[in-house]
Amino acid sequence: MDWTGESINSTKSIQIRKLLTQAVNLGMIVTSALIIWKALMCITGSESPVVVVLSESMEPGFKRGDILFLHMGKDPIHAGEIVVFNVDC
Repeated sequence: MDWTGESINSTKSIQIRKLLTQAVNLGMIVTSALIIWKALMCITGSESPVVVVLSESMEPGFKRGDILFLHMGKDPIHAGEIVVFNVDC
């Protein structure tokens, strides 16, 4: 009886350690993603440095589902540049 009690406690301890390890790993992934996002915001000067084309309105240049990296330059807008608007809903 004593052996089974120790075995159960050992198994619970291992499961708790695995759960804590997974929680720490998830936290590190989320934190890393936020750090990368904030770094991209600082580098590009854009509030949304990465966007996805949601409709077919930009074809044939960009197809639906394409990922675009935005950069806010200090130069004025010239003909041929792509303009992205931020629409508040």
